Amino acid sequence: MSEKDIIECTQAAPATVASLVEDLSALGGVPGITLLVHSSLSQLGWVCGGPVAVILALEMILSAEGTLVMPTHSGELSDPSQWQDPPVPRSWWDLIRQSMPAYTPDLTPSRSMGAIPECFRKQQGVLRSGHPQVSFAAWGKHASRVVENHSLDFSLSENSPVAKVYEMDGWILQLGVDYYTNTSLHLAEYRAAFAGKKHQLNGAPVLVNGQRVWVSLQDIEFDTSDFQVIADAFAQETGLIKTGRFAQSMASLMP
Repeated sequence: MSEKDIIECTQAAPATVASLVEDLSALGGVPGITLLVHSSLSQLGWVCGGPVAVILALEMILSAEGTLVMPTHSGELSDPSQWQDPPVPRSWWDLIRQSMPAYTPDLTPSRSMGAIPECFRKQQGVLRSGHPQVSFAAWGKHASRVVENHSLDFSLSENSPVAKVYEMDGWILQLGVDYYTNTSLHLAEYRAAFAGKKHQLNGAPVLVNGQRVWVSLQDIEFDTSDFQVIADAFAQETGLIKTGRFAQSMASLMP
């Protein structure tokens, strides 16, 4: 969606930092919590200040006592034999494995995460975890605890930022996105026993003692196809999902 399209779709006045703070407060955001955010800037209508305004509003609500977390995944740092969107010729695979630059938290961009996480990861004081494919960035009181010791194997299980957010009684905020993007449910994939659960081997370039190496990564095959069904059941059976407007879009907040 172009910026022109977003402007034309924006009803009444555009969102500002002040109006976004009001929306978050009405939704139930409070100071001091740990908050994992999934977002789509284009779904919010035209925002004065763009991703910066959204980030500032979130940090104002949380205050210095809170912790803000966002996924900053870089899925292209993976084995090219598994690429589907788009695939590359088989003749390229070895070259890619040999030459793709190693993951570095400061330099490696996020991919398909949206403008808000990509802006957030570059903010001064934000820390980023060390996983080459499914990193998370964090700001605030418990940022270092969230991102430290992110396991290379089984990347979103017990030694992951998602598990840290869970341990800290964190909250999930969905801004203009559906529940298929809710990375917290991947933790449930590891913990749950279900038919069809499969393991897979992947790879990525990382730095080991300052040297680039290609490492093998063990994990499970993620499947988001039932995340919406899970969220709907959770909402119906617990009543714990709060919904409301955030700028021009719907938002949901849940423990």
